[in-house]
Amino acid sequence: MRVALAEASAALGTGDVPIGAVVVDSAGAVVGTGRNVRERDADPTGHAEVVALREAAAARGEWRLAGCTLVVTLEPCTMCAGAAVLSRVDRVVFGAYDDKAGAVGSLWDVVRDRRLNHRPEVVAGVLAEEAAALLDGFFATHRR
Repeated sequence: MRVALAEASAALGTGDVPIGAVVVDSAGAVVGTGRNVRERDADPTGHAEVVALREAAAARGEWRLAGCTLVVTLEPCTMCAGAAVLSRVDRVVFGAYDDKAGAVGSLWDVVRDRRLNHRPEVVAGVLAEEAAALLDGFFATHRR
C-alpha cells in the first residue's frame, strides 16, 4: 500500500485525483504501477487500477494475472472492479472506502458477484486514513 500511496502522491499537482495502484506478483515483486491519468491523457479509462493492470499484463506478457494482488488507495469503481475480475487477480486490497462509487462492497459488490466466473479475495481498509487524507486534501482545494 505504501507504493500505491506514493503513486497517488505523484498525481498531486497534475489535476488528476490522487489515486494510486500497484500490482504485485505471488513473490511480492511489483509488476505494475499506476496513478490516475484521466486529465493528463484525456482518457476516461485512465484510472490508476487500469493503468497498473495494463503495465502488469505487459510485464508478464499475458492478460491473466493469476497469483497477483491489485493494491489501490481507494475502493475501485465498477469499471476497475470489473477489470480486476477480468484480469483474474487473486485479491484486491484497498485503502479508503468510496461511498459514492465503490464497487467492492460500498455501493456495489462486483468482485463478489456469484454470477461471475472469478471472484478475487478482498482486503479492505489498509492504511485507509492515509489514503483518505490525500483525497480530502485534494478535494479541499478543488471544491470551494
